[in-house]
Amino acid sequence: MISRIFPRLMQERSATATIWLLSFAVPLLTVGLAIGLTLRSLPILRDNSLIDLLTRTTWRPMAGEFGFLPFIVGTIAVTLVAMVISAPICLLAALHLAEYAGSQTRTLLRPLVDLLAGIPAVVYGLFGILVVVPAVGRYIAPFAESHLYFVPWLSPQQHATGYSILAGGMVLALMVSPFIISVAEDALQAIPVGVREASLSLGATSWETSKYVSLRAALPGLVGAVVLGFSRTLGETMAVLMVVGNVAQIPESIFDSAYPLTALIANNYGEMMSIPLFDSALMLASLLLLVVVAFFNFAAQMLVLAVRKRAGE
Repeated sequence: MISRIFPRLMQERSATATIWLLSFAVPLLTVGLAIGLTLRSLPILRDNSLIDLLTRTTWRPMAGEFGFLPFIVGTIAVTLVAMVISAPICLLAALHLAEYAGSQTRTLLRPLVDLLAGIPAVVYGLFGILVVVPAVGRYIAPFAESHLYFVPWLSPQQHATGYSILAGGMVLALMVSPFIISVAEDALQAIPVGVREASLSLGATSWETSKYVSLRAALPGLVGAVVLGFSRTLGETMAVLMVVGNVAQIPESIFDSAYPLTALIANNYGEMMSIPLFDSALMLASLLLLVVVAFFNFAAQMLVLAVRKRAGE
């Protein structure tokens, strides 16, 4: 009897140890990546203070001037525009699929949403060049210039070519929409049917039930869906690189070109490595991108916890 129990105990302990090891593998991998990027960034940090690198606006590697502020601002600007466009539309689309659409409509639309998630980023980039960029340059920018001139951030400050923060944000919004819709729909469908029926039985309309019951009950999941989309937009490279213009400047409006950190790394790594500190500067750009993503993910997790605590109260 003891001989039979002992191997089972050993198997259980081995399985537990393996699970613990795998659980720590991903955080350790992230820490290792951060340490590796930090070590590769040390040469440029020895010759320049981090504050100067983050606040300087000039990017001239041939002259040894590395200013990261335009790239940081471009990254955040494109991401925010994408989320402002995608979050309301995707949440309403998820609400429709979960609350109002019939089974046949849901069966038809859900595979199409999943199909959007599988399209390569370069295809979205080509769509942006052929459709979004001309639309922004020919129609949206002139309309904003004539009707929104009193809002500097929403109107062109110079001739708009179409390659802009707005074009990048629109393409990114399309790219992240299937992820936000899928997670948000799952969160809404996880609400027990009895909760909706209790609201309807008290005389509430379908919209009132969705607004005051479903959306509040699924709020943590909806915030998580938006967080997922936000993280996705921060790390996107190819599609943004193709439509955002790639000009190292501080944008004055959403119709100006920008240069996100991801595009900087993709465009320059492997080229001009003979320039002193250029390789280290790109490693520092990668480290900055990692820090920005980690910061916003941590802030989002705190927001989710606060929403869950408030919902529990």
